[in-house]
Amino acid sequence: MFEHSVVFDRPAYLALLALIPVLAWLGHRSLASLGSWRRWTTLTLRSLVALGIILALADAQYRRESDELTVVYLLDQSLSIPATDRQAMLKYVETSLEGERSTVLDDRFAVIAFGRDAAVEVPPTATEHGVPGRLESLPDPEYTDLASAIQRAKALFPPNAAKRIVLLTDGNQNLGDAYREARGAADGGVSIDVVPVYLEPRHEISIEKVDLPANIRRSQPFDMRVVLRNDAPAGSNDAIAGKLVVIRKSGQREETVAEEEVTIPPGKQVLTIQQEIDQSDFYTYEARFVPTDPVADGMAQNNIASAFTHIRGKGNVLLIENADDRGQFDFLVERLRSQDLEVEVTATDNLFNSLAELQRYDAVILANVSRSSVSDADSGASFSDEQIKMLVRNTRELGCGLIMIGGPDSYGAGGWANTELEEAMPVDFQIKNAEVVPVGALAIVIDRSGSMDGEKLAMSKAAAIAAVRTMGKRDFISVTAFDSFPTKTVPLRQVGDYRTVARRIDTIASAGGTDMYPGMVEGFKDLQKAEAAVKHMIVLTDGQTPDAKFDELVRRMRQAKVTVTTVAVGNDANVPLLTGIATRGGGKFYYVQNPRALPRIFLREVRRVARPLVYEPPQPVTPLVIDPDNEILRGLDGGVPPISGLVLTDVKENPLVEVLLRSPLPATPNNATLLATWTYGSGKAVALTTDSGNRWAKAWTEWEGYDKFFAQIVRWAMRPTGDTGNVTVATSTRDGKTEIVVTALDAEENFANQQTITAAAIAPDMSTIPVQVEQVAPGRYVGEFTSEQAGSYLVVVNPGGGAAPIRTGVNIGYSSEYRDQETNLALLKSLASLPAGDGPSGALVEQGLAAANGPLAEGQNPFRRDLPRAASNQPIWPWLVVASACLFWGDVFVRRVQFDPTWLLALLATARDKVLRRQRVAEAPETMSRLQTRKAQISEQLDERRSATRFEWDESAASTVAAAPVVEQPASVKPTTLEPPSLKPETDAPAESYTERLLKAKKQVWNDTPDGGQK
Repeated sequence: MFEHSVVFDRPAYLALLALIPVLAWLGHRSLASLGSWRRWTTLTLRSLVALGIILALADAQYRRESDELTVVYLLDQSLSIPATDRQAMLKYVETSLEGERSTVLDDRFAVIAFGRDAAVEVPPTATEHGVPGRLESLPDPEYTDLASAIQRAKALFPPNAAKRIVLLTDGNQNLGDAYREARGAADGGVSIDVVPVYLEPRHEISIEKVDLPANIRRSQPFDMRVVLRNDAPAGSNDAIAGKLVVIRKSGQREETVAEEEVTIPPGKQVLTIQQEIDQSDFYTYEARFVPTDPVADGMAQNNIASAFTHIRGKGNVLLIENADDRGQFDFLVERLRSQDLEVEVTATDNLFNSLAELQRYDAVILANVSRSSVSDADSGASFSDEQIKMLVRNTRELGCGLIMIGGPDSYGAGGWANTELEEAMPVDFQIKNAEVVPVGALAIVIDRSGSMDGEKLAMSKAAAIAAVRTMGKRDFISVTAFDSFPTKTVPLRQVGDYRTVARRIDTIASAGGTDMYPGMVEGFKDLQKAEAAVKHMIVLTDGQTPDAKFDELVRRMRQAKVTVTTVAVGNDANVPLLTGIATRGGGKFYYVQNPRALPRIFLREVRRVARPLVYEPPQPVTPLVIDPDNEILRGLDGGVPPISGLVLTDVKENPLVEVLLRSPLPATPNNATLLATWTYGSGKAVALTTDSGNRWAKAWTEWEGYDKFFAQIVRWAMRPTGDTGNVTVATSTRDGKTEIVVTALDAEENFANQQTITAAAIAPDMSTIPVQVEQVAPGRYVGEFTSEQAGSYLVVVNPGGGAAPIRTGVNIGYSSEYRDQETNLALLKSLASLPAGDGPSGALVEQGLAAANGPLAEGQNPFRRDLPRAASNQPIWPWLVVASACLFWGDVFVRRVQFDPTWLLALLATARDKVLRRQRVAEAPETMSRLQTRKAQISEQLDERRSATRFEWDESAASTVAAAPVVEQPASVKPTTLEPPSLKPETDAPAESYTERLLKAKKQVWNDTPDGGQK
């Protein structure tokens, strides 16, 4: 099992051991004055100190050798592995575990499932149980990273066992370098066995790419090339017939521009399709191949590819309005179009779904748009977090203009606080000055009964968290969850960091019955304590509640200026009761069939708390022009007409922010901003906190500067649409990398060198990827970024020199897993041939997964004993140094301090007896022992004497004694006279101890006894 020994990493230092006898001899002569015991003790300690230091210099290590073996199975779960082979992998693991694995030696095994990442399915274990019938881990199957799987296996190995990896894969890696990682593992003593997964030969049709020319001009014919590939089995010349369909997309519109029957022979085939574009826009061309016989094509996922192109023209503007109030900005749209601006109007119920759809627009206007608009419970619209990210990335990275026009449903009053949109605007949507805007208070009362379990409660909590997120930090929040009894989940508090409140809401769990009345009472109590200008309650339930005094409670709430909204989830709720509460409570009733509508409802209702952000002065006020020379206000003589309202905001503390218009009221200038601008990343953002003339700025509709004012706002914010210069951009994708090639020419058509060209890409998950572009040849600049996600990548290239940015895109239609149709046997053989340190190389199971159907051949079982014994070394030199230091201190102590060692011996003996649990008998001194013996003898003699002289009356002899004659005889014993002790002081005698005095008294008693102590 285990062997233990001490080894030395630097054994040359052991030669110094020869000096120890010399040091002992020299010390014996110099320490002669210490006495024998101290001299030999000092010499021993000095020798041990020298020994410890020498062993430490030699790097002494404790070595442990073991016969144990640990095998880690790596199972490839990527998309290139058929489902039947994935199940066969588990069978192979079970078969190999039944082979030579030794339970006596505690052989261990582990299982790792991998794709793009690696997940531990079974940690190293020595139990008898095999692997489960199915894998619970779900690694990303879109890619194969053998290197990360090997790295994860290395981290699992225990230090005291031989190590072996069994790799079950087709070898088609598309991430990482498996050979380099495996070579490092093998150098560390890890053996690598390989079980190939053989892919069945089949026809596979794929569209590799769609090529579009770099420069496409409007109404100019161009050729689009579609590259198709037929991966046929070896020796097959069969062609695959099918239909090629080309679709052109622009925004949310799409049309089929080509459709033809094609036959694809083995190998690559390039099809050319002529196209022409009449309108400027951002277009996506998508090519699809549909085989005539679906069985003839292995996978359909790789039968699609797309490409982007941009036809420049005059700027396009997208205006988004509320679906609940369509047409309120028709006047503005008409006036902008009169200024030669192309404006497209859409509502919040028909929003964009991808970043590519926004590329046809150079500016986006949010016209009095709320975060969420709800006409009834199961309809309405709201901006998702993903769509908000698209808006912001479109401005920050792709240079699109972003304009917000005010109204009662915009900015903080529209629920936009604490969103990424707020970060993109030059003003904050929350007011820091408490004297300007009073706070609001919201009480959320949520049913958490057993019937709410599952999606209903999960969506209710998500809705509550979304509502809290949009509230101001100084607003008050209270959350009460009820079943049969109310529970205060979030006691009344100011929101502050909304994440703290969100964590508490997330702890709500379902249980118990339904009693809504106590929950409403608790929420009302919290609202009564809140010092807020607006107080609102949201009550959500899905069941029947016992009768209670709801009418009286609602009446008291209305008297306290508290409004209440009710939400019924499902068919079991008491709809009449909830409708009555909302009607009498001044709120709104929502009947919800789909719980996923709850977040949208809560976002709508929380806007009631934000109403104080809407400021309407008693009389119209005339805006103050702060910077009349600004590009937006240039040429507007005579000032700006009065307004009657605005949404209060807070100007960002940033030097890039420019305030152009300000309202004289309220009196705090920082919160009275009417028009502010700034540059945000590559784009520009504008905040107009009043409207465009339909409510607060009605006087503007008669203003002669109206058209110029709004046209200059839009043109200032728009993405540059001018000439891009003689610059072309091409992209190509291979092995998870996309290369950007920029060709730059000057005005004379010569190569433009040493240009500052920047680029960035936006991934499908909305993350931004900076791209470093470097010049590699005259007029040629190249950059590269990782493009591993399936989906659309938007790329923007800034040529510099005042030229407009160039936008293009790359579509990763399918994972590279669908491209690989053959087992990479060459890589697998190279991995198996790596020697494990000083041991043999691994094994290649040539029959592959078929080996699981029977006993493994000799030399293929993972638990074979052909690896060197595992050894682990632990340095012990630190302990030797510490021990030497302690012994050195003992040496100094013995030489400098003189002491009697008997106490130490006695102490050691006492310690020994305590450890061995012995009962020690105290030894009396010799004098005291003799005294005690003599005392016992004298006591015995005195007892005998008293017994001989004692008179005892005998009743039986009484009569005999009385009858006997009395005979008088003279006394024969003369009484002894005792002399008193002398009182003369003895000045010369030394003081006697108690023992001596006791002994002396005994002797005197002995001498005074007439018979000398004899009977």
